[in-house]
Amino acid sequence: MKLFWKNKDFDKRRKWAWPYVIFCLLLVVLPLIMVAIYAFTDVSGAFSLRNFAKFFSQSNAVNTLIYSFGIALITTVLCVILGYPAAYFMAIRSYRVPAVMVILCILPMWVNFLLRTIATANLFGIFGLPLGEGALIFGMCYDFLPFMILPIFSSIQKIDTSILEASQDLGATRFQTFRKVILPLSLPGIQSGIIMVFMPTVSTFAIAELLTNNNIRLFGSIIQDAINTSDMLNFGAALSLILLVFINLTTLIGNHADNKPSIH
Repeated sequence: MKLFWKNKDFDKRRKWAWPYVIFCLLLVVLPLIMVAIYAFTDVSGAFSLRNFAKFFSQSNAVNTLIYSFGIALITTVLCVILGYPAAYFMAIRSYRVPAVMVILCILPMWVNFLLRTIATANLFGIFGLPLGEGALIFGMCYDFLPFMILPIFSSIQKIDTSILEASQDLGATRFQTFRKVILPLSLPGIQSGIIMVFMPTVSTFAIAELLTNNNIRLFGSIIQDAINTSDMLNFGAALSLILLVFINLTTLIGNHADNKPSIH
């Protein structure tokens, strides 16, 4: 009798997942299928690989993709360098300091990133700094740094304090405790932060347009121009699919690491 009620309750809870399933089908799966269909067809709707051949034949598009990955890599590395110390300080401090710093980290995310980018461009103008590649990287780091700090902060905060105490009892210094205990156990947070920063920076285009006066074009700008042109919609879909494949490959490489790091 109890087993019957348990199965019945499980069936009731499972029904609550249908809105999420419908949401994913309509707004995730269906758009991806449409992108794939447009990418592998021409204007007349016939199957074609010309869109992909066109991409690889245009050195400008290939170089822009490589440049976008380079900008995303630089931004991600800088976010790790800047975000890890902040997350570490937030996690190890006591009293109200972590709560205040978490709020300060989240507050900029309440403002639309386009408004933040416009404000950043105006600040560069006020201080007489030129808009260009440096401003682009600065704006990228400013917009996506919270996505690096918060996962690392969460992973460090979840570390059992008894492990740190055991390390100190065994004679390890603070640096040794950090290098052999805290850093390995915080790697999942770093991995999540890298994915959350790297993926959007590769495909963004508005930040580049605003912080470089449209002088530097990233791969997202090429996709936008192609999709906004009616006779190049299929080519834009192919570019989107190519970028999606590269991003998924990057994610798979990142997830190849062990989810449960060992302490040596």
